Amino acid sequence: MDWERIAEFLKQKLKGQCRLNEPLQYHTTWRIGGPADLLVIPFCKDDVLLTMQLAAAEGIPVYVIGNGSNLLVLDRGVRGMVLKLAGGLKGISQEGCVLKAEAGVLLPFLAHLAAKSGLSGLEMLAGIPGTIGGAIVMNAGAYGSSIGELVQSVEVCDYAGNTIKLQQEELEFGYRRSALKGRPAVVLEAELKLQPGKREYIEKIMQENMLSRKKSQPLHLPNAGSVFINPPGSAAGYLIEKAGAKGLRKGGAQVSEKHANFIVNVGNASARDVLELIEQVREMVYLAFGIELQTEIKLLGEEE
Repeated sequence: MDWERIAEFLKQKLKGQCRLNEPLQYHTTWRIGGPADLLVIPFCKDDVLLTMQLAAAEGIPVYVIGNGSNLLVLDRGVRGMVLKLAGGLKGISQEGCVLKAEAGVLLPFLAHLAAKSGLSGLEMLAGIPGTIGGAIVMNAGAYGSSIGELVQSVEVCDYAGNTIKLQQEELEFGYRRSALKGRPAVVLEAELKLQPGKREYIEKIMQENMLSRKKSQPLHLPNAGSVFINPPGSAAGYLIEKAGAKGLRKGGAQVSEKHANFIVNVGNASARDVLELIEQVREMVYLAFGIELQTEIKLLGEEE
């Protein structure tokens, strides 16, 4: 693939950014990952459509990321194009209790904006370092609620550059999943239906949620959020701790001493370090409880 030719074309046409051989460790919250052949950070919807149409015409594989949370990029990086929505697609509008937000809007920013407008529903997302697009694909949530409950519709672009609007019932939201997970489509914009509330009360709940996160989660170290899905009737962190895996370390990766369902990068961790640690934790939990933990972390790229 003539990446220099493609990059030069995109640089001339896009309002956003285009980078060759870009290390993805700078674009993930774990600070781990090899280079992408080409990284595109679109500024607007038209940038996304043009990029996807070019990729389809050239036969380029495309991988979409939000803010790089909930993601492990492997050590050899990504052969193809990575489309990063965070950094662009920041448009937000409000009509009554409905917020329209483009896919690159960061969750904490949108939650605080909603609070200022006296709109409730996004409080649980204030501390999650992801984008609206990524949150919808994964049906992100906390404290017993998830974003899928708020979604009215989502505008997506397929990998040929065509747009379609999907209604709430078509998105098939479930625990940490949606119909968009694994589907060849890019979220462009979402409509969220919120509830009116008192700004002071909403901000108080958000502050309490943030304090709870700071006390219980290792926010001071690079991480990707919860690594394992909570099995029915239990909590992954509890099982990992009781199995004796809390504090376990492989290279620069460590099971957090603060919350056992987090793996933190304590010093130049590789993806291989993380993968080996995940497998060791799963084995220890299975031997102790007979439960096979499933990961909620998305893997991207090629191993060494």
